[in-house]
Amino acid sequence: MMANATNVGIVIVSHSPLVAQGTADMVRQMVGDSVPLAWSGGNPEGGLGTDMGSILTAIQKAWSDAGVAVFVDLGGAETNSEMAIEMLGHPRSSRVAICNAPLVEGSVIAAAEASGGASLAKVVATAEELSP
Repeated sequence: MMANATNVGIVIVSHSPLVAQGTADMVRQMVGDSVPLAWSGGNPEGGLGTDMGSILTAIQKAWSDAGVAVFVDLGGAETNSEMAIEMLGHPRSSRVAICNAPLVEGSVIAAAEASGGASLAKVVATAEELSP
């Protein structure tokens, strides 16, 4: 089953490649290929960190005209994600949202919501309900 490009895409950004890939694996187990999904983890040398170019590539890979929800673990991941979104340029950048939600739980619940065809605003709102 191919990812449904009409469903919101999910991007997972972590300082750890293992955390990013593991979270993506959990999302896939929950929703299969019903949502576009990509991840970015670690710095270009494979260590802990984030890389704006890799995040941009992940957003492009998970692109959907319905939008893309980005989940981040720490401040640097958010900053680099914001820069990657700016690099998309308008109008695409307006269809990408960084979610203020726990990385793993937020990604899974957002993907479940997206797999049912929910809008980007609904996907983000559902994930952000998990935050205190």
